[in-house]
Amino acid sequence: MGNRSVIPFGPQHPVLPEPIHLDLVIEDEKVVQAIPNIGFIHRGLEKLVQKRDFTDYGYVVERICGICSYIHGMSYYEVIEHIMGIEIPERAKYLRTIWSEMSRVHSHLLWLGLLADGFGFEALFYQCWRLREKVLDMFEASTGGRVVFSVNTIGGVLKDMDSSMLKSFVDIFQDMDKEIHKCCDIFLKDYTVETRLKDVGILTKENAVLLGAVGPTMRGSGIAVDTRKKYSYAAYDKLDFEPCVAYEGDSFARCLVRIEELYQSIDLIRQAVDKIPAGDIITPYKGKPNGEFMFRAEQPRGEAIYYGKANGTNHLERFRIRTPTFANITPMLNILAGAQLADVPILVLTIDPCISCTER
Repeated sequence: MGNRSVIPFGPQHPVLPEPIHLDLVIEDEKVVQAIPNIGFIHRGLEKLVQKRDFTDYGYVVERICGICSYIHGMSYYEVIEHIMGIEIPERAKYLRTIWSEMSRVHSHLLWLGLLADGFGFEALFYQCWRLREKVLDMFEASTGGRVVFSVNTIGGVLKDMDSSMLKSFVDIFQDMDKEIHKCCDIFLKDYTVETRLKDVGILTKENAVLLGAVGPTMRGSGIAVDTRKKYSYAAYDKLDFEPCVAYEGDSFARCLVRIEELYQSIDLIRQAVDKIPAGDIITPYKGKPNGEFMFRAEQPRGEAIYYGKANGTNHLERFRIRTPTFANITPMLNILAGAQLADVPILVLTIDPCISCTER
C-alpha cells in the first residue's frame, strides 16, 4: 500500500457547472475512495408547498433548476391532475411532449458543450452552445421564456402553437440535425476523446442495478429502461421509439447514449407534430386536491420521481422529488474508485450532474 493523501475536488472547479465537493482519497495518482459533500445550494423549496397555494406552487417547482425546469413544472401538474382525476386534452398532451423533448435537446447540447470544455476543446464548446441557443429561441417564441417557461397549468397548457410555428420548428430541427452530426462526429471519432473516454470509468450492468443508476448513466451500462416508454405519460404512448442503449458501461458509452438521444428527441418532435390533433388545450376544473399520487418522468438525466399529498385545502401537505442526479451520485462514486486522478473531472461530468435539482 502506498502513501495515501486526501485531495479536495470542488465545489469551485472549472469543469463543474454547479457546486459539489468531493474528498478524493488517493494513492499516488489513483483514486481509492471518493467521499461526497453536498448542500451548498439548498433552498428549502419543498417546504414552500405548505405556504404557497397549490395553483401557484408549479411556478416554484420550475425554479428548482434552470436546465430541467420544464419537466419539473409539467410533472408537478401531472401529480395534481391525477389526484383530482382531471384528464387533459389530447392536444395538450402532445404539446407537453414536444416541449419535453425540446428540453432534452437543449440539456444534452449543454452537457456536450461542457464535456468538450472539459477536454479543452473550446471551439466545440461554443458550437454546441450555439446550437442550444436555437432551441432556447424556439422556447422563447412558443412560451415566452428561455429558462423558466410557466406554460403548464392544472388541466393542460396555457399556450398553443399553431401549425405554421410547429412546421417551422421541425424545419429548424432538421437543419440542426445535420449540424449536430458534424459536432458529434468529433466526440465519437476523435482520438483524444476516445483515449479519455473508452474503457475509462466503467459501471458494470450489475453495479448499475445494485446502485440504482438512472437515465443515460444506466442505459450506458446496457439496461434498456426509459420512463417515457415504461409509463407512457403525456403522448409518448402514441409515438414510436425504443430506449437508446450502449453496452460497454464506460464513459464513451454514456456519451454515446446522450448523442443518440439527441437524434431520437428530434425524431419524436417530428412524430408529435405530424400526429398532433386539433382541439382544446385545457380542461376546466373545480375543487381542491385531496389524496396522494406518485408520478415518474424521464428528465434528461434520468428518471425523476414526484410525490404529492393533498388534504383538500389550498396547500399541499407534502411534495417530494427524487431527482436523477441524487440517484446517480452513488454510481458516480463507484466509477471514481480506481480511476486516475486526472480523469476525475471528466468522470464527474459523465453522469451530467445537476446539483440544483438534487439539493433544492
